[in-house]
Amino acid sequence: MRNAAAEAGRGLPSVEPGMPTPAGTGLSRRSFLERSAGMALAVYGANRLGLGALREGVAAAASGAPQRVLVSIFLPGGCDGMSVLAPVGDTRYAQLRPTLAIPPSTGTPFAPDARLRWSDPAGGLSTLHGEGKVTVFPAIGYDHPDQSHFTSRHFWEVGATDAHARYGWLGRYLDAAGADDNPLQALSLDSDLSPALAPARVPVAAVERPEDFDFWVPGVDDPVKEPMLEAFGDLGRLATSDPVKAGARKVATEVDTVRRQLAPFATPDGNPSYNSPVTYPDSDFARRLAALGAMLAAGLPLHCVTINSDGGFDTHSGQADSLPGDVKGTCDAVLTFQRDLEARGLADRVLVVLWSEFGRRPEENGSGTDHGAAGTAFVIGAKSSGQMIGEFPGLATLDDDDNLRATSDFRAMYCSLLEQWLGFDSAAVIPGASSFDRPTLVKS
Repeated sequence: MRNAAAEAGRGLPSVEPGMPTPAGTGLSRRSFLERSAGMALAVYGANRLGLGALREGVAAAASGAPQRVLVSIFLPGGCDGMSVLAPVGDTRYAQLRPTLAIPPSTGTPFAPDARLRWSDPAGGLSTLHGEGKVTVFPAIGYDHPDQSHFTSRHFWEVGATDAHARYGWLGRYLDAAGADDNPLQALSLDSDLSPALAPARVPVAAVERPEDFDFWVPGVDDPVKEPMLEAFGDLGRLATSDPVKAGARKVATEVDTVRRQLAPFATPDGNPSYNSPVTYPDSDFARRLAALGAMLAAGLPLHCVTINSDGGFDTHSGQADSLPGDVKGTCDAVLTFQRDLEARGLADRVLVVLWSEFGRRPEENGSGTDHGAAGTAFVIGAKSSGQMIGEFPGLATLDDDDNLRATSDFRAMYCSLLEQWLGFDSAAVIPGASSFDRPTLVKS
């Protein structure tokens, strides 16, 4: 295990002058596995967590009852919600967007509000919504919106409009309800830790390449390593009347079980060897979701997972050329992930929240749209309530900056996810939780 300090501004997202410091800056960082291609798994937090404790913690968690899983998917750059759910029935829509408006004859009607239609690129979400598996926030945000990428994203990541907050909203949840020795309870499918997962005390992890999962043994490699690990597992299964030996052997058995579960993600050539019951789109984002599906099927003790979508959603120009492909790539991959979970019998355990830091300005700037306020968010899964939360406020009355007004607050969404899905009192995580509504996000 090699230790390194993640100093402010190093190893975590860079910030503009005056912007909030990303949550988690200053956490200790540990490499669990290092190869020539770089670190595959970095463990944050738990300064005194050794390799043995990490193995034991993962093994113990994997041997327990499967937990519910929350997957947070971020669309970086501020996705234009009006290009996902288009207000074709609003009389001002075509006026504000003379070149970018989606034709009212395309897409799929949005049943809860006749003014809105799913755009063609958002067909994956439209399909799931038709099956009652998508809860829709057509205008989500917060009071006094900040149109800075860094500030608005920071607010969403820490679950508060507090520029000085240092820990993520899911990190704070895990500090209260998580384990002291299972870093896989929170997994950032990226080379860096997602600030939303940044905790104060418990271990969490970031995985750059899920297929590189392995147990690293200093000074031992093939052809010796595999027989050695096999022997450890076999010895752990021997019967004994000595309670101390029995405890040690139980740990050895659990470690061997987890090692076997991780085996599909460790290949000599660095390519994934796992299979999916469905065919995913050909994109990095889709491949990460495919890996996540395989990891869940393997019984890894995952609880909170974050992942960034592919694409650039900061569409100041050239929006008609770039955004449809990015929206389609995200929505198609999410649809495939849901089908993967259903095929594996895992759909009732996993809920996905899809979000972006803000929406775009209703009025186009010529070939794109500038930073706005309210955007869209979606809660996706077999256990999603399938409702519309809030309403589309219409384009006749915008806010003081000519942006779409928010009709729901992202912190209310977090409160409901914590209480209805994770079974935890949101007041211990979200500042001012009692002041927010509790929209129904989960089927009873």
